[in-house]
Amino acid sequence: MSIERTEHHDAGPATGDRSARRAVTVFPLLVLAAGALGLLLPGSFSGWSEAVPYLLGVVMFCMGVTMTPEDFRGVARRPWAVALGLVAHYVIMPGLGWAVAHLLHLSPQLAAGVILVGCAPSGTASNVVTYLARGDVALSVSVATVSTLLAPLVTPPLTLLLAGEYLPVDAGSMVTDILKTVLLPVVAGLVVRLVAGRWIARALPVLPWLSALTIAVIVTVVVAGSAAAIKSAALLVFVAVVLHNGLGLALGYGAGRIGRLGEPGSRAMAFEVGMQNSGLAASLATAHFSPLAALPAAVFSVWHNISGALAAAWFSRRRR
Repeated sequence: MSIERTEHHDAGPATGDRSARRAVTVFPLLVLAAGALGLLLPGSFSGWSEAVPYLLGVVMFCMGVTMTPEDFRGVARRPWAVALGLVAHYVIMPGLGWAVAHLLHLSPQLAAGVILVGCAPSGTASNVVTYLARGDVALSVSVATVSTLLAPLVTPPLTLLLAGEYLPVDAGSMVTDILKTVLLPVVAGLVVRLVAGRWIARALPVLPWLSALTIAVIVTVVVAGSAAAIKSAALLVFVAVVLHNGLGLALGYGAGRIGRLGEPGSRAMAFEVGMQNSGLAASLATAHFSPLAALPAAVFSVWHNISGALAAAWFSRRRR
């Protein structure tokens, strides 16, 4: 989410396009390398799991710093489109997570992890992918912003409803964790941007890379924590993630078409539905379930950026 904003607020179209393409290409490679590091050297990161919520807070703070009042005015201008995006996001992906878990007969830990990914808010790179796909970036930013702010109220009860049959879910404690790791850092970033906007503007080009590096560290820690189980479960988890993400992209696009949002709006909906805040899902899974339950989020964090970049390239070559 922060990648698109920081790269395009003050850059011209050509510069912004090059920067965005570089970011969306480097990021999945960085995350893939981070996962490999955690898999090869799991012992080097033992005990790091307690740092994951704080690392996620850094990512959310960077997101808050990149927000502007224009993001919230966009919500007021098109409440119907934003509401449709929110309903599609918080209905399609949680439902798909539950369906995929049942279809593949996943173990309770993995099933809860897949469902938790589906219940998370929009992904942090959905806006840049929408931009590359020649989609409606303003709508993408609005839906991603509101879905993140609503996460403390929506993610825990949805997880309890859909994953409760697999594992005990402490929804109250999950609300507290999301408030601390998502909402408070985002609000803090907003305040810093309003108070020190002139100085923050100079640091904006650095923020997407700080976010990318921090997410990479989260993936390394999560993969290291479940390295022993990955050899036996990796293929099954990969299939689950590809199904979950692919169907989310397709159904999100379809929801935009049914809602008559036009081609650019439908492209935005595809990425706002299909791309998830897997860093939050990994943090919550590690804290409330187990490192194994966080494995789907770690795989999702790599795959949805690769699939998003491929889908954006395909969309950009099609006429609107």
